[in-house]
Amino acid sequence: MSTSYFIRGNAMQIKELSSATGVDIETIRYYERQGLLPEPARRDNGYRDYQAAHLERLSFIRHCRALDMPLAEVSRLLGFVDAPEQHCGDVNLLVDEQLGRVRARLKSMRALEKQLLQLRAQCAGTHEGRCGILDELVSAAHGEACVCHPK
Repeated sequence: MSTSYFIRGNAMQIKELSSATGVDIETIRYYERQGLLPEPARRDNGYRDYQAAHLERLSFIRHCRALDMPLAEVSRLLGFVDAPEQHCGDVNLLVDEQLGRVRARLKSMRALEKQLLQLRAQCAGTHEGRCGILDELVSAAHGEACVCHPK
């Protein structure tokens, strides 16, 4: 759904906003409670009326979350969106910090991959007798060294 929906003067209900952004209804409500998304006006029947600004802001939040940014960082970025006259050096720093977290996770994932490859190498694939992988996992469960976690 595009912002052209709002050109006709229509507001969205929460289910329509959810559909337009791919964000779960409960998550939208959570973002409202956390102050990331302003609470919309309500109709007499209590239904929320979301405007184009809600759609844009929720899409921004969703994009940041897709970049695996923590909500605290998303909140900081929204502060910069709300005050565009601020210097963007802080935005650069925030993205650099996120990049550092991603790189650390990649390093950790490469180490995990190496451990799993070492474990996988314990299986000859014959399925006869004992399973080398299970033997290693049982050894580790007993606190002994194993190929993926040498002592």
